[in-house]
Amino acid sequence: MDWWMFVISYVCGSIPFALIIGKTFYRIDIREHGSGNLGATNAFATLGPKAGIAVFLGDFLKGFLPVLACIYFGLEVSPLLVGMVAVAGHCFPVFAGFRGGKAVATSAGVLLVYNPLMLMVAVIVFFGMIWITKYVVFGSLTSCFSMIVYSFIDYNQLNLIVFSVLFIVMIYLHRTNIRNLYHKIEPTIYEGKRVV
Repeated sequence: MDWWMFVISYVCGSIPFALIIGKTFYRIDIREHGSGNLGATNAFATLGPKAGIAVFLGDFLKGFLPVLACIYFGLEVSPLLVGMVAVAGHCFPVFAGFRGGKAVATSAGVLLVYNPLMLMVAVIVFFGMIWITKYVVFGSLTSCFSMIVYSFIDYNQLNLIVFSVLFIVMIYLHRTNIRNLYHKIEPTIYEGKRVV
């Protein structure tokens, strides 16, 4: 079995694009602004649309490329598990003190290769919930939950287990957002504070 692919996937997932782009082009450590998160949402909010799009694409590719490599080269590992290791690298990156992003963009990259239909459902739920609630946290959590529902209907046991674990991790990663919602201080999509 090609276990080395898990190592490559984790290292790939650990590349902190938000940190690199913030420091290189804006001379800003994004961890010190906004939510402190190394993800596309915080990049959008603190650095603007161009940086946000660039970070999203980088984070997306971190999930997309390892899964694509598994399938293209016919490696003897589960593409989904390899993809989830990339997601773990994104959330807990070795290159950024194990403080990373919140899994959304990298998970989308994994799903585009692994299960495009599931991705389409998750994207519809993600943007639909943001449109309804105006909070990204609702879109993130409900889109992940939709993967569990999809896996249950499709009855794929591996998918069901993996996405259930991912949902628990997502709740943990969004704990500050959930606490802010409880205290009614979570910013809406219209309230991001740019620093540049």
